[in-house]
Amino acid sequence: MDLDALRNADLSLLDDAVEDWSTMVGDLETLMDAAEKGLHGAANKASWAGYNATVSKEFIGKTAGEFTDAHSQASSIHKILQDTRDELKTYKGQLGDAIERGRQKNLTVIGYEGGFTVTTNVPPEGRAQQDQDNKGEITALRDEIQKILEQATTSDTSANAVLMAIADQSRLGFSDVDYADRDSAAKALKDAEELADLAKQKPEDLSVAEFDRLDKGLKEYADDPLFAERFATRLGPQGTLDFWTGINDPHSAWKIGQQRVDQYDDLQKNLSLTLATASQSDNADMTQWKSTMIDLVDKPVGRNGGFPLGGQVMTNLMRWGDFDDRFLVDYGDKLMETEKKFTGNGRHGAWTRTGMDPLLNRTGTDSGWDPMTGYLKALSNSPDAATEFFNDTFVTKDEDHDFKDDKGKPESLTNFDYLFEERDWPQDQDAKGEDSIAGRNNLALALEAATTGHPAGELPTADTPPHNAEQAKLTQSLVASISEKPSRLTENSYMSDSMGQIAAEYMPDIHRGLHPGTAGEAKLFPIAGSAAEFSERDTTRLLYTLGRNPESYAAVNLGQTSYTTQLMQYHFEHPDVYANDPAFGQEDRLKQGIDDIARTAGQVEGMIGAGRAYEGEIEGGQKDADYNAKIESIGTWGGTAIGIGVGMATAPLTGPGGAIIGDLAGTAADEIISGITEGSLKDSSEEVVFRNGEEIEGTRSSTYAAVEAAAQKAGKNSGHSYPLIEASVGTSAESGFDSAGTKIHDYLDGEGIPRQLDSEG
Repeated sequence: MDLDALRNADLSLLDDAVEDWSTMVGDLETLMDAAEKGLHGAANKASWAGYNATVSKEFIGKTAGEFTDAHSQASSIHKILQDTRDELKTYKGQLGDAIERGRQKNLTVIGYEGGFTVTTNVPPEGRAQQDQDNKGEITALRDEIQKILEQATTSDTSANAVLMAIADQSRLGFSDVDYADRDSAAKALKDAEELADLAKQKPEDLSVAEFDRLDKGLKEYADDPLFAERFATRLGPQGTLDFWTGINDPHSAWKIGQQRVDQYDDLQKNLSLTLATASQSDNADMTQWKSTMIDLVDKPVGRNGGFPLGGQVMTNLMRWGDFDDRFLVDYGDKLMETEKKFTGNGRHGAWTRTGMDPLLNRTGTDSGWDPMTGYLKALSNSPDAATEFFNDTFVTKDEDHDFKDDKGKPESLTNFDYLFEERDWPQDQDAKGEDSIAGRNNLALALEAATTGHPAGELPTADTPPHNAEQAKLTQSLVASISEKPSRLTENSYMSDSMGQIAAEYMPDIHRGLHPGTAGEAKLFPIAGSAAEFSERDTTRLLYTLGRNPESYAAVNLGQTSYTTQLMQYHFEHPDVYANDPAFGQEDRLKQGIDDIARTAGQVEGMIGAGRAYEGEIEGGQKDADYNAKIESIGTWGGTAIGIGVGMATAPLTGPGGAIIGDLAGTAADEIISGITEGSLKDSSEEVVFRNGEEIEGTRSSTYAAVEAAAQKAGKNSGHSYPLIEASVGTSAESGFDSAGTKIHDYLDGEGIPRQLDSEG
């Protein structure tokens, strides 16, 4: 900053800007509160249906979030401007004081473009001698002023850099940057550049101290938008791939590897989180970064221009964090093009690691050489991208491939069809030398996200939108695929927890699937958003298959119990909703509806109970103990965010798209779920519910007890008790349970049926 620019600066304009931004922050805070408590809160409590359920409600949630981001961004800008204004005022004052002190010593300061000079205030003919005589004082004043100008320059330029970086974060809408002051934002940018420069070094030149600083810095700043964007763009796409490839090359990074290889997993995670944050920026540099990274998917990045390819490396840096959806989908398109190229359009496998190849993944679950493993893990954190990816086309019927339909004609495959049914997954090992399950397990997690609309492993919240048409379409394909060939799941049982959670969150759709063509089912089993249509055969085979695994059995069991309880409570509170036969009175129609609900609950329990019984016959009593332990271990579903029963478009019980989600403490569903998971819910013989599933008779009596208790709790909590109806649900549940055995005989084609049912058949 020039001397005259600071000396003559009119900071009143900056005062006005600070005041204006202060007002803006206050106004946005008011709007933010109104949007969250009013607009967003009302949207979550409203009963949505149809297009509004899948689009309008989600749009309102995102709009409310924009107000929050706008407030955070405005608050950061205000603080930065305020800090800069205060500092410049201080430096301007210090400059004036220094010049005045010099004047009192007969020294004058003369500014010019690009610099200034200090000299004695005497006529020109004697100035040279006086300057020599006062050299010490002149030098001291010059140095003092130079320091002031340098500090003012730093204040001004750092503010400019930070403000520009904030403005560039988002082309549309607002970024969620949030800084307490200008210095913290400026430090984030400075640290990003320094750490990127460390990562640019050759791996053999990276010291242990530099490695530690890099790892610590990435961990500290992983969710900082300005840091992440600056780090990623300064390192560059190729630099990112070269860094991770190089540090895992034992020939190049042997020194750092000997001392820090046990921390590579932390570095991998922190780098992934940083890149995920960076991907959310849509400034010009980051947009180019994403485009170039996609171009590098099929380019060699290994030593001497060989393997691994860019896609193999980068997907190991995508396992954590929420990457930009558009980037993920476009990356997946290029990855599948590369998959087709190296597998002959899916004719054979690829990506197998040899013993000489370095590890690319440091979590211990797999080697990292199959790019689908890491990419699918990225999709599991980004539901919208996952849904779009799985529904995209892998090969068309007109391409050169070996996939045929039932008539022997070439058929088109989606990415889901290929990955879930046809792919030749490469053999891999984990850190223990055992066969790796990471690839298919991550596939299950990605499918969980794609079908439910929320990240895998999490539960829905009030902001989770109801299922849309694309999610329902994918779920239909998934259910049909498992029904067609149950071994796709039973031979990969580690996928069952995700499949069970999917089934739990599609419980209304499953109930409809067991009621094909029933009049009034839309009112009996209301669904917000788009319904997935399951055939009775597919539903039966799916539930039986899920019952064969303790984790999926527990998810479906609790999902059915929660949904049934919620649904009964709703109908008790709104007895006029279900009118299957208007010839009967209101209470008779209500009884008919509640009995149908209980009968369907019995069918669901009968189907998963038969699967459990079959596993008990195969594995013995220990297997049954595993089922009971699993029910107890997921007891956290009760009383907090049960996250099951998504689809009820009914006020006042609605959460995401119409389900009870959120704090369920004290509700009928909470009481029943807690009773089951804590082992306090008993049947009439005082046996603990669902603790004796090895014998199917035990599951049958447990089902009656649970359904009866659900009806009683629902009636009590609704404030509209119907003793005769509550007393009849056990018989209806029994009828449904028995009919489940018949359907299993009809639809399982005599395969895998437990002896107890087989003898009954």
